[in-house]
Amino acid sequence: MRIVVCVKEVLDPDAVNNYALAGRLEIGDDGKTLTQTTIPQLMNGFDEQAIEAALLLRDAGAECTICVVSVGADPANQLRHASALGADEVVGISSPVAEPDAHVVASLLVAHIRSLGGADLVLCGRQASDDDQGVVPALIGEALGMPVVTVASSVELADTSALRVTRVTPDGDEIVEAAMPAVVTISNEIGDPRYPTAANKLKARRVKPTLVGPDDLSLDADALAPRVLLTQQFVPTVQGNCEFISGDTPAELADRLVARLREDKVLP
Repeated sequence: MRIVVCVKEVLDPDAVNNYALAGRLEIGDDGKTLTQTTIPQLMNGFDEQAIEAALLLRDAGAECTICVVSVGADPANQLRHASALGADEVVGISSPVAEPDAHVVASLLVAHIRSLGGADLVLCGRQASDDDQGVVPALIGEALGMPVVTVASSVELADTSALRVTRVTPDGDEIVEAAMPAVVTISNEIGDPRYPTAANKLKARRVKPTLVGPDDLSLDADALAPRVLLTQQFVPTVQGNCEFISGDTPAELADRLVARLREDKVLP
């Protein structure tokens, strides 16, 4: 059984939020890129949980090869982290464009999966913390003709040819079965990913990820042409106003709160 886990390198969202709260998050003169160069890069959190989902399948007895793939300029650090976690293979795919959109990323990933002879299971994070789109998994499933199961908190083997997936929905958990091969997106409800051991970290330092270029994947120009282009990025101005409502009793406070909400037309 071959499991392919797709991961993305992103700016540390906590660091980005801290800069934003401090009013120090700035966009450069091009109107697209951040000026801060000290924000660290790390693996997208949902993607790390997708690796955890693959490792849990192995822990449960599945005989599998786990291949972690990333598209980016220099994903070596994140791929070594994946190797330290327990990935059998780590592959970095370079992009022909500086800012690939979801279609370009999906085309590169699909071509690589096909070059492997296919995959029994493709795992992805539910979305990336930088763009929050969650489009790539659906594009992979469409291109490979695989069913796509989203927002999973648990993935198990129902039998040798099917998965049992627990999905997180607004109405509660939902259990579905899907025939393999399939694409599954993993949510944070699966739990915290494991930490690599010190021995595995040392071993991973010597790992050299397999590097693949677009020329190795025999893709035409149309597949590598972005369909969505970033034209502008800006930091919104957030203003917050807090008003305290006074009253001698809880009932009086409640009455005044309801009256104010009706005055602001929040309540009818």
